[in-house]
Amino acid sequence: MISRRRSAQGHTAPPTGFGPLCPLPAWVEALCKLSGQIRGALRLGGVIFWVPLSVGFEACLLLVPGTPKIRWTRVIWGVLCKLLGLRIRVVGQRAGTVGGPKARQRGERPVIYISNHSSWIDVLILGTILPSVFVAKGDIEKWPVMGLISKIGRTIFVSRQRSTTGRERDEMINRMVMGDNLVLFPEGTSSDGSRVLPFMSAFFAIAKLPKLRDGMDPALLPVSYEPGMAPLIQPISLVYDRLEGLPLHRLRRPVFAWYGDMDLGPHLWQLVQWKESRATVILHEPLDPELFPSRKALAQAAWNAVAQGAAELRQNNPGTVLPGKYDPAELPHNKVRGLARVLDRIGAAFASCKNRH
Repeated sequence: MISRRRSAQGHTAPPTGFGPLCPLPAWVEALCKLSGQIRGALRLGGVIFWVPLSVGFEACLLLVPGTPKIRWTRVIWGVLCKLLGLRIRVVGQRAGTVGGPKARQRGERPVIYISNHSSWIDVLILGTILPSVFVAKGDIEKWPVMGLISKIGRTIFVSRQRSTTGRERDEMINRMVMGDNLVLFPEGTSSDGSRVLPFMSAFFAIAKLPKLRDGMDPALLPVSYEPGMAPLIQPISLVYDRLEGLPLHRLRRPVFAWYGDMDLGPHLWQLVQWKESRATVILHEPLDPELFPSRKALAQAAWNAVAQGAAELRQNNPGTVLPGKYDPAELPHNKVRGLARVLDRIGAAFASCKNRH
């Protein structure tokens, strides 16, 4: 869920008595700056061309039954990653399939992907590698460009108002029952990328529904899952770890992190001027909500995996897939063929997505 949180720390400029950070001649610095501005302008031009073209095609696919619209959404995000110079390194295996009504009929359980959240860029990265629908804060629907892509991409917008909680919960459950997988950011806000904030257990309510006590009316839970079809949880650690081919240090995290009172436009303009950057994603082993006594215990287990994986990546370590808690026989698998396989490969290729097991 893309949202912003006011930062209590101000940003101060370096003392004027210090020299430039780079000992290059002034004309070289000016040339580098101009080169970055030209690169940024070209990339923004590519985005302006690609978004209406791809989203228009996506709108047509909404009328087509099956999973093409899910797969094409991954291509949209993948091309945007390429245009912005973002490369993706994946560690681990994705749980679940692309989904769709036929997958549910075959008994394939839905998957809820749980990730840390530091930027609007997270959506591009995760949207490229995960066949899923995002759950986002309602005000994003009004954003230019991202709001349009989100709506056409069937994003579920939530308001977090108590009066709409039940309706929004039922919509998310219905979407999973009909074949979608979901992506949630249970921190509830974005951070500066230096840590993973505690997870709110309320985000896990759709995975672990309350049990009815003896004598209670089943109508109190108007929407629920068929026996054995409750969603699996897959924790995901996402860290931006390379900039211009070098390890990312703390002072450069604002290139990616978007939080506090940052404006989207200047943040995007800063990003597109860099030549190349990389994000590493660790897909940890899944968690079965049925094997946890409460949603708080489930939330804590997911947070432990995400936080530990993110801390390892921030220390420039390769990344380790942490063990889960599930029955391997419950993991859905299917063979991808034909056009579906082509679309999956196109999205990954445009994002320069590399998988390391």
